[in-house]
Amino acid sequence: MEAARPAVADDLTCLARLAEQAVAEQSGERGGSVWAQRETRALPAEASLGAAIDDPDQLVLAGTIDHAVIGYAVVCLELLRNDEVLGVVTDLFVEPEARGVGVGEQLVEMVLDWCRQRRCCGVDALALPGNRDTKNFFETFGFTARALIVHRPLAPSPDVER
Repeated sequence: MEAARPAVADDLTCLARLAEQAVAEQSGERGGSVWAQRETRALPAEASLGAAIDDPDQLVLAGTIDHAVIGYAVVCLELLRNDEVLGVVTDLFVEPEARGVGVGEQLVEMVLDWCRQRRCCGVDALALPGNRDTKNFFETFGFTARALIVHRPLAPSPDVER
């Protein structure tokens, strides 16, 4: 049975492994090399995830199938200049073999509920430009693009074939 629950300290080793998988999976995609250096959680992730679990302005979730942790999500609160609060999904990942069975949906529903309880004006999440599955997934929850980041590399990328 798939489920999501608040993460606890005993989950940290598994969550850190999932964070590494998330970065490895996306870093080779379009936009992924800068994303991996700028937007992702610094690796190794165990210490920062532990701090997030202890932070009342963040929620760390473990996604499970039959109590085995196979996914995770992290959302934090960001105070805007107009004093409204924005929920920001910083991490969301489910192991590829476990996708499509409802774990990601459980995670996002808990994120949205937590943000509603904190009277957030909205929730932001990031999808890389070539990751149609992620974009489509978020759209099922009513997420729409509110900004596009454009980028021009100034040095040759080591992962671009010549």
